[in-house]
Amino acid sequence: MDAQMIAVVVAGLGGLGVVVWVLAKLGKALIKIAEVLAAAAVVVLALWLMVKAVVWALRQTLTHWRTSLAVVALLAWWGWSSLVVTVGVVVGVLTGWRLVSVASFDAWAGRYLRAWSRRWAIYAPKFPDWLHACGLSVTQDAAPVVVTLSPLGRALGRSRSRSQVRGEIPRVVGVRSGASWDEVRVRLVPGQKPEGFDEAARALASARGVARCQVRELTPNVVSIDFQRRNLLTDPVPCPDLSTLTGIHGGAVDLRRVWSGRTEYGQDWHVPLAGGHTLVAGATGAGKNSVMWCPLVSIAPAIRDGWVRVSGIDPKGMELAYGRGIFHRYAVTGTDAVAVLDDLIDAMNTRKTEFAGRVRSVPISPTHPLELLEFDEIGALTRYTDRKTRDAITERVALLTTQGRALGFTVRGYVQEPTKDTVPVRELFPRRICLRVSARKCPAARNKATGWC
Repeated sequence: MDAQMIAVVVAGLGGLGVVVWVLAKLGKALIKIAEVLAAAAVVVLALWLMVKAVVWALRQTLTHWRTSLAVVALLAWWGWSSLVVTVGVVVGVLTGWRLVSVASFDAWAGRYLRAWSRRWAIYAPKFPDWLHACGLSVTQDAAPVVVTLSPLGRALGRSRSRSQVRGEIPRVVGVRSGASWDEVRVRLVPGQKPEGFDEAARALASARGVARCQVRELTPNVVSIDFQRRNLLTDPVPCPDLSTLTGIHGGAVDLRRVWSGRTEYGQDWHVPLAGGHTLVAGATGAGKNSVMWCPLVSIAPAIRDGWVRVSGIDPKGMELAYGRGIFHRYAVTGTDAVAVLDDLIDAMNTRKTEFAGRVRSVPISPTHPLELLEFDEIGALTRYTDRKTRDAITERVALLTTQGRALGFTVRGYVQEPTKDTVPVRELFPRRICLRVSARKCPAARNKATGWC
């Protein structure tokens, strides 16, 4: 190998060494820069998280200002140790109270604690997402904003418009929690109506993970969205024991507020027997019989003392037969039903003549008792019988329902198929109770504008 070749090799190795040395120095510099950037990123991230935590704490403090003021006042008054001891004692007392008497605990403390915890742990954070997913938010498009992509956009024609979308979600204004239901009160935003929430009830139930949801209108802009956590009516509700009613005077019975069972909310259910007529719709086995008999048991003292006189029309001859003794008038066939209705109309006309121009409504007394007609399977005689009997019964029921309220005459009818064809005088019953029915259209047909369900 000549000297020139050796010089080239030495120069190349020297150059490679210089490159390696430069790269090593550069690598060390980059490592230091990366360490500085990483440290800066950690500091920035920590500061951002701290700011976010402070903002969240301030927001929660302002949102729950009453709780915040109470905690600050307790801390200032008692200090940490006393507050911890007090909280422990309160928790222990509440736990013992619940173990001893669940009913009194839930009535006086449990429902308030449950409502508070469910509002802030479940409904406040999750409910807005549920409403938005169920289509119950209002989206408003703001004025379009023009964004120019180039300073020469006017010349090149390269510009686009973007609309800003703003969504409003109803705000939760209160939560109540009972033994079986959660009632979430929501204030509507402009552009919404209660019917929209009613249509989305099934979707809301699925979002909450419960079997049933129903919507009640409280005020024109506030609705209560009720979620059923469990069904309290899986077991039959017992009627009052007649032995406990023997000492009650008939005149002490409030005929405008008669105990008739319990609601799915766990509360007593009262229905009026005086002052209006009632039509009950329900398929076979839905429980129409209980709606009939439970109020009659509750007013047993009034029936005994002559303040209420009950008449019965029983086309099947089964539902009212085992209580035959309490009925002043009783009919099974269509002919007998017409006779019962005629007798009631004659009594109504007599009372009308006696009190005309003296009072607006006849006071109930043993001399002028409440005439209560229990008409079972009314559709059997207003639809499924011969035309002559059908027309006669329809005409007489119409007279009683249009004139009897102020005169102390009440009609309660029961039907399986609540259509206008089956009960032509359906609209003359101002109170309507819909039980389980066989068709979806039945509740709407029954309850329309003034019904109950």
